[in-house]
Amino acid sequence: MTFSSLFHPLAPMLSMNGNEMSGHGDLAAFTEAPNDGRPLADRMRPSALHLVRGQQHLLGEGMPLNRALAGGRLHSMILWGPPGTGKTTLARLVSHKTDAHFISLSAVLGGVKDVRAAIEEARAVRDVHGKHTVLFIDEVHRFNKAQQDAFLPHVEDGTVTFIGATTENPSFEVNNALLSRARVYVLKPLTVEELVELLGAALTDRVNGLGSLALTASNPVLASLAEVADGDARRSLMLIEIAADIARSEGATELTKSHVNVVIGGESLRRFDKGGDIFYDLMSALHKSIRGSAPDASLYWLARMLDGGCDPLYIARRLVRVASEDIGNADPRALTLALEAWDVQSRLGSPEGELALAQATVYLASAAKSNAVYNAYKAAMRDAKESGSQPVPVHLRNAPTQLMKELGHGHDYRYAHDEPDAYAAGEEYFPEGLEGTRYYSPVERGLEIRIAEKLARLRQADAKARSKPG
Repeated sequence: MTFSSLFHPLAPMLSMNGNEMSGHGDLAAFTEAPNDGRPLADRMRPSALHLVRGQQHLLGEGMPLNRALAGGRLHSMILWGPPGTGKTTLARLVSHKTDAHFISLSAVLGGVKDVRAAIEEARAVRDVHGKHTVLFIDEVHRFNKAQQDAFLPHVEDGTVTFIGATTENPSFEVNNALLSRARVYVLKPLTVEELVELLGAALTDRVNGLGSLALTASNPVLASLAEVADGDARRSLMLIEIAADIARSEGATELTKSHVNVVIGGESLRRFDKGGDIFYDLMSALHKSIRGSAPDASLYWLARMLDGGCDPLYIARRLVRVASEDIGNADPRALTLALEAWDVQSRLGSPEGELALAQATVYLASAAKSNAVYNAYKAAMRDAKESGSQPVPVHLRNAPTQLMKELGHGHDYRYAHDEPDAYAAGEEYFPEGLEGTRYYSPVERGLEIRIAEKLARLRQADAKARSKPG
């Protein structure tokens, strides 16, 4: 659900009656009220699901959440999405739609004690009023395993229905037991067009928005605010509220680009979490673009990461990985160039180092690709783990002492440099049981074409040597 839909200009304003620090309260306590100093984003929340537009993959006709709510069936769920996409609002509206008592806790401020108090409240509401309870945990990913375990039994026995909100991947942050009992719904960020629609509605809404200021704004001005908000509706409403205050203090009747520039300072606020999903998604996009031989897309994702504040040395490490995993011996120069870019970044810093990373990125993306070494290494490691501690063949063992020589260590070893073409045709280097195993299969790209040709000649020589008597 997008905030262009969540903050509908005609939606009645919602305010919670009771102690917001405790997070407890029922949605029925939300009532219409005049602008009482609350933030614009809070004032423009919708009061019912039918006022919500967007997120049709969640609320559209025939969609699972829509069907469940239409039938009055409430189930545990996790709402996963970036900030400002309406997770908390949707949780409240879902609870209200099913006529459930609503208890809200913040995983940042709460703990096991608060969870237990919420469970007691839910039991009391059930016993006294016969109402079911929704337990909403905001930022549930911040609860540790013990805290999540504290309410799991009460989800299982139906005392509460759990709704969690998170900006982090629930696969990593939520206990498997809890995750298996909740359906995950992914909320999407707003597009620029949706944010422009939302900001325009905020300017004209005289009940909950900024309509009383009688300000106008062109679409390009609203778009500049929408772009800097980077998909976050809450942020966009905060920015326009500040810009409107500046315009009002000047006695202006139109919100202009100069007002917007004062607020944003010429900088965009792009999403980038150095330890979260966005970080890993961006790095994944960079790696896969290089693997896919797309230098322009690779440069874009590199720029996104550097612009977002990623440590350039982390990127340098990943480029070295790409050079070995996805290029390998098809172009061994890729690994050298990646290491040199890392060295430049370490020695010179920004901006010279970043340019070296860009050079390496483009080269890696443009180079011939092979994962033959990567696959060979994985296969060899699998055999090393599964085949046991196979003894080294006697002829390959070292013989630094007379005793070792008497035991036959190194006996009959063929010194390759003394053989024709420096190759001991027919010699065996594997331990018993693994003879003839092949891990490395060069691809028909780049230098590996030549490597494959050489290995084929050597194997023919092996076959010929081993076919001779004795």
